[in-house]
Amino acid sequence: MKVRQPRYSKEEFAQRGDAIYESQIRSQVEEGNHGKIVAIDLETGDFEVDASEIAACDRLEASHPEAQIWMVRIGSRYIRRFGGRTKRDI
Repeated sequence: MKVRQPRYSKEEFAQRGDAIYESQIRSQVEEGNHGKIVAIDLETGDFEVDASEIAACDRLEASHPEAQIWMVRIGSRYIRRFGGRTKRDI
């Protein structure tokens, strides 16, 4: 198994991922996909959406083997949270 080397600093990685999501992807995926994961290739801007992080990344890597992947949970600032949280009103 080949180990991929990061091409960006952690800060640039996050900035690029968030910028691509906000400017190119968010409007396409937000409706009807709340809580799902978006896996984004920072090099191409291509993305995959799935309820499973692994499935989204696997599909993205199948078409872009050298992908630098940034993940976003639709409708949330976090992929995962630790600790308590308040119940959301529906």
